[in-house]
Amino acid sequence: MANLTLSCSTVPIVKAVFKAKGTYDPRKLFGITTLDVVRAAKFTSSLVPSAAAETTVVPVVGGHSGVTIVPLLSQSSIGKNITAGSEEWKALVHRIQFGGDEVVQAKDGAGSATLSMAYAAAKFTNLLLRAIAGEKGLVTPTFVESPLYANRGVDFFSSNVELGPEGVAKIHEVGALTSQEEALIEACLPELSKNIQKGESFVASSP
Repeated sequence: MANLTLSCSTVPIVKAVFKAKGTYDPRKLFGITTLDVVRAAKFTSSLVPSAAAETTVVPVVGGHSGVTIVPLLSQSSIGKNITAGSEEWKALVHRIQFGGDEVVQAKDGAGSATLSMAYAAAKFTNLLLRAIAGEKGLVTPTFVESPLYANRGVDFFSSNVELGPEGVAKIHEVGALTSQEEALIEACLPELSKNIQKGESFVASSP
């Protein structure tokens, strides 16, 4: 199972390249989400002294930049205990969405979150290797070609995806949402559409 892990604007570009060569398989093209999942788990678990990031699960849907990153705290055993819409909830959501900026600012613009990116890449690659080996029930959020919001002009979307030996085995629905999370999705979609269109426009303008 060959695969690529890419940003939201880059995924449509790679799709176009593969299609031009007659080799595109939507089951084998993945965009970045694991880094956001790792951050969501770390930031959420830090609110509970006895919790560990390694065992904290926070689904992240949408995309991989700012408001397109939508943590579903209501679907987390820890996050669901935070009152949706409260100041604590708003602060946590903002930190998950813009956590990368903290590292850039801490490095005074001289670098980004390279260590956490490497960790996230290793974590996702390990899941892919386990899926290739035939392990069942491996579900993780990842940015793939998806029907979930295609009717809203968003052909790629991150949600829980079951991995299989050939790549994407099943794309899960986002599940039950709070009204606040629904608002986050509504804010996400137009921005995510712009990111995707940016990649598609690049392809269209390329010689």
